[in-house]
Amino acid sequence: MRFLPPSGFALSTPFGQFGDICRMVKIEHSVFALPYAWAGAFLAAGGLPSGRALIFLTIAMIAARSFAMAFNRLADLPFDRDNPRTCDRPLVTGVISAKQTWAFCALMALIFIACCAALNTVCLWLSVPALLFAAAYSLLKRFTPFCHFWLGATLGLAPLAGWLSVNPDSLGLPAALLFFAVTFWVAAFDIYYAFQDLEFDQAFELHSVPADYGPDAALLLAAFSHSMTAIFLLLTGYAAGLAWPWYVLWGGIVVLLFVEHRLMRPQDLRYVNTAFFTLNGVISPVVLAGVLLGIYM
Repeated sequence: MRFLPPSGFALSTPFGQFGDICRMVKIEHSVFALPYAWAGAFLAAGGLPSGRALIFLTIAMIAARSFAMAFNRLADLPFDRDNPRTCDRPLVTGVISAKQTWAFCALMALIFIACCAALNTVCLWLSVPALLFAAAYSLLKRFTPFCHFWLGATLGLAPLAGWLSVNPDSLGLPAALLFFAVTFWVAAFDIYYAFQDLEFDQAFELHSVPADYGPDAALLLAAFSHSMTAIFLLLTGYAAGLAWPWYVLWGGIVVLLFVEHRLMRPQDLRYVNTAFFTLNGVISPVVLAGVLLGIYM
């Protein structure tokens, strides 16, 4: 799924056209991490966090994700030129230049650090390590097939960030459990996504679970990761003392994970976008809804 700006919309920025920037960073994929950051904030507050915390947390999350995606496009540029799936990306076609992308990365990093500083000292101290952690994912596919789990851990930082934005004095068990739930959840659907580039990765000696271990092993590892997601989500609700609506929605999430797994067939990738974006785009808001209902009911 792509971000398509309205017809005739062409807001120019120093980093390129606004619509092209949104395509480059896949702004619509913010739906994956942002609800978990909010969930962490609500769990830390035991209710509604301050408006100030939510505002700076939201801006920081969008900036960090935009930084990571733009850096990923720069790191992958030598491969994206040769990959039929990615050869029309704005950085490849020259619609956005490498210089503009580096400048965009720098701006997003500064915004992220500034928002962390506005939240509290702990968030400020952790801001640069968090950016480095996120950037490292883009290089790992050159070295290890388990890069999917690093990406998962990167998004798993979202509930930890949400918690620390509200309560920097201690990191609660619910946020830590949610970190592991998100880590396994993202790793599973990133393994699915890697099926699209299986032959390309093998040809260019890039690593992924499907390319290194084959489709059958990849499906088994994704199924295991989804099972761990379900377990850690269940434990999150128990540790946070959430009320019954959380467990009802948890059951719905388990069903969605099962459907996602059934849709994935390495020999038939027609449903890869449904599995990757549509279903997962539902799961994270449902988790947030479960947290809110579990707190207030």
